[in-house]
Amino acid sequence: MTDETTKNGPDATAADAAADAAANVETDTAERAEASQPDPLELLKAENSELRDRYLRLAAEMDNLRRRTEREVKDAKSYSVAGFARDMLAVSDNLRRALDAIPPEAKAAADAGLTTLIEGVEMTERAMLSALERHGVRKLEPVGQKFDPNFHQAMFEVPNPEVPNNTVVQVVQAGFTIGERVLRPAMVGVAKGGPKPVEAEANSVFDEKDA
Repeated sequence: MTDETTKNGPDATAADAAADAAANVETDTAERAEASQPDPLELLKAENSELRDRYLRLAAEMDNLRRRTEREVKDAKSYSVAGFARDMLAVSDNLRRALDAIPPEAKAAADAGLTTLIEGVEMTERAMLSALERHGVRKLEPVGQKFDPNFHQAMFEVPNPEVPNNTVVQVVQAGFTIGERVLRPAMVGVAKGGPKPVEAEANSVFDEKDA
């Protein structure tokens, strides 16, 4: 067998085929490796989306924190004097009791000294209530209103068929609010035996129609 035969014979053909196969395998491996790598643009988009979500969550948390802080500061300003105001109401109650303890006939027949004393106590009471009001403390005026357990404390019932049932008809001790909270509920007497509020409203509507 000559050298030419050896170069161009079956062995040479097999070697070429093996080389081609190896080359194809390498090409396929390279293509699969390239295909398995993520697209840099997609990676950038995903990272951008994640950063945006983090920013939005952080912004929402900061906004909630700001609102909560503002509310706490506002509450601190509004209600920091609540304990002091409650103590001052006790003083105001004593002033009112002192005035109510003076019989009307004694006031009418009072001399100049007693009259001046009574006027001084009344002025002191008004000045104290005015000072409390400047700090957000306001007096409740429940007479004629429907009983509300959030603002009123019922002490007794008063038979009175002329007003709707559960209407406040008497105040035993004044109630006060501070801001939007109850500082002290009003101690009241409520009507018993009158028409229900709905019936009273319905009757008023019929009366207006008849008129």
